[in-house]
Amino acid sequence: MAELKTRLTRESASAFVNGVEDEKKRKDAKALLALFKEATGMPAKMWGTSIVGFGSYHYKSERSRQEGDWMLTGFSPRKQNLTVYIMPGFKAYGDLLKKIGPHKTSMGCLYINKLSDIHLPTLKALIRKSVKDMQEKHGK
Repeated sequence: MAELKTRLTRESASAFVNGVEDEKKRKDAKALLALFKEATGMPAKMWGTSIVGFGSYHYKSERSRQEGDWMLTGFSPRKQNLTVYIMPGFKAYGDLLKKIGPHKTSMGCLYINKLSDIHLPTLKALIRKSVKDMQEKHGK
């Protein structure tokens, strides 16, 4: 059974965000870091080399024997876009997605071009609700 490549590390999330090369992406990443900290009340931790995550839960795959730990939510300032990780997916959050602004989704990823396109209070509400739902599902 293959192990996940993306795992919790001891690297600094602040150092990672401050090291984002593109100035606009770095500014958006700093704003996301503050927004996620406020929305979750949790410290930022690095998952792998490019994901800033908040909280964690233990999962067991229903389709395979794979299990492990993963973040409750997080983000990554990718070259093409800002990626926000909403672990329950988006089925229950259609009302929030309608209000959030221009975006794309896939599975548990919300893709945003730039933060100035997004209604930040709605993004914060989406983060809070998804974390609450994950904690209820996984007993935290």
